[in-house]
Amino acid sequence: MNIKHSMILAVASAAMSLLCASAALAQEAPAPVSAADAQWAEFKAVTTCAWCHGQRGNSISPIYPALAGQKSWYIVEQLQAFRAQSRRDPYAMAMMWGMAAALTDTQIAALADYFSKQRPFASRASPFLNHDAQISQGKSIYNDGVPATGVPPCAACHQAAAEGSDQFPRLAGQHALYTIKQLIALHNGSREQVVMNGVAAPLKESEMKAVAYYLESLH
Repeated sequence: MNIKHSMILAVASAAMSLLCASAALAQEAPAPVSAADAQWAEFKAVTTCAWCHGQRGNSISPIYPALAGQKSWYIVEQLQAFRAQSRRDPYAMAMMWGMAAALTDTQIAALADYFSKQRPFASRASPFLNHDAQISQGKSIYNDGVPATGVPPCAACHQAAAEGSDQFPRLAGQHALYTIKQLIALHNGSREQVVMNGVAAPLKESEMKAVAYYLESLH
């Protein structure tokens, strides 16, 4: 790595650290969930959410995100955005706006608590595709960024094993197809998120795919 690339990466990483710190300050701890609300959430998850997100949040179809083990605060944030119709990527508008429209804050918190406590299982990559080279590239991007274009390391916020934190969502084991779809939406601005719009803007589609396959390989 030459000096110019090192400087670009250092500046990008510093900017990302500031953005991470800002996000951390904005985050609030979720309120406790009552036993009655927890029972309602489990029933709702099994009878409704499971059709797309799978039993206990482990989706089978790669077009729907796995929710098991996801951070509770993040699920709350996304469900509130669906309900408010402020998350405007195509799948959100077509599917989740309607699903979240009638949910109360208490119900959202209960669903988030339920899914966050479920055990995540390995996603099912296609047995017909060999992504070893892309996984290797994705691991490099995740840990080191892309110095030539100023893309910071994903690990700076999402943690070394992509387990997430109190400020950033879990990415480990997520379906590659879903992650690619979201990175494209963040790249073109159809999904608005101030930190990730900036991170995704310089990413090439091949780099998005590489990162997504790497994340899918983590369990």
